[in-house]
Amino acid sequence: MENVPDLVRHIIHYSCHLLVPFVIAKLFWKENWWKAGLIMLATMLIDVDHLLADPIFDPNRCSIGFHPLHTIWAGIVYLCLLAIPSWKWRAVAVGLLWHLCTDAIDCILGGHCLFCDFQ
Repeated sequence: MENVPDLVRHIIHYSCHLLVPFVIAKLFWKENWWKAGLIMLATMLIDVDHLLADPIFDPNRCSIGFHPLHTIWAGIVYLCLLAIPSWKWRAVAVGLLWHLCTDAIDCILGGHCLFCDFQ
């Protein structure tokens, strides 16, 4: 896929991070959608693992598979959190998984191949 213009890519990326969690929350947790949306928004804290990278920010780097909390193993842990019978923990799990999806979308829009290492 050819690179999408940076402005469009950033609008899509940050809309997915900041707005879509509230849409997802409204769909799954109608009574607690506002709280669920805020919980999902708080899962952006997994980006703290970017502080371990050198340089901390590289606009051409794909987070997926690079940062420890953005790996397939972390994703499996996030998926397991869905088994906890609490809407709050499920909101955390969905927020973390959505975060990984959002970053994967950004990687694809940036021209990165997510599955090239698996070939």
